[in-house]
Amino acid sequence: MSDGTESVTAPPTTPTTPTTTTTPMTTTTTTPAGTTADRTATTRTGGAPMTDETAEPQQTAPTGAELWDEKYRASHRVWSGNPNTVLVREVDGLTPGRALDLGCGEGADAVWLAREGWRVTATDISRVALERAAGHAAEAGVADRVDWQWHDLGETFPAGEYDLVSASFLHSMGDLPREEILRRAAGAVAPGGVLLVVGHSGFPTWEKNPDPSVHLPGPDEVLASLELAPGAWQVLLCAEHERVQNDPDGNPTTRTDNAVKVRRTG
Repeated sequence: MSDGTESVTAPPTTPTTPTTTTTPMTTTTTTPAGTTADRTATTRTGGAPMTDETAEPQQTAPTGAELWDEKYRASHRVWSGNPNTVLVREVDGLTPGRALDLGCGEGADAVWLAREGWRVTATDISRVALERAAGHAAEAGVADRVDWQWHDLGETFPAGEYDLVSASFLHSMGDLPREEILRRAAGAVAPGGVLLVVGHSGFPTWEKNPDPSVHLPGPDEVLASLELAPGAWQVLLCAEHERVQNDPDGNPTTRTDNAVKVRRTG
């Protein structure tokens, strides 16, 4: 999950000391039944004995968590470190309360919200990203205002109700039931609270072979997929916008994104 801002394609010239050695992070991890942790006692009962001739190790595809951990390990900083401009704009005027940041990445949005007075629950599928984000929160002096939680949002979801639920660029490699997750996000909004969904409207121009498994919907499709109860929500924003984003070679290009903002009234 990205923050959608200009990505940093090279590590800083003077790398900082990894935060994991100086700022320990306590995360809440929910492990659904049927995951690897539940299979450690699996045995084979019956049939021919398993030998080198009768059974070969099976190659399994990496999980979403493994894919994102690998991405974050490959660079000292993946995203710009700045909060999303749409989030900053759309949160202006809201009374700080409890906020939920879905797919928080390296924590720029969560740290900014905490500095603005919000109590933040921030989730990501990458433990590497969460460790890094916790370090940024400590550096900003808001470590006590952010609860970092590990979730594979297709399997588990943070408990509670929130005055603001933010899902910025919740697009992912691998299997991500995005529409289902966003409906659960709407269900986590407290009465009077706001859901803000920001995403890409299609692939960038430099992407010649886009992943066919990744769907990047426009704002009308996002709003319809939320399946909001009639009369219980007010649509505050449903529109596309353009911004400048550098391509992999550092050349500025125009990218079309979209934002959906709704308030729960009932």
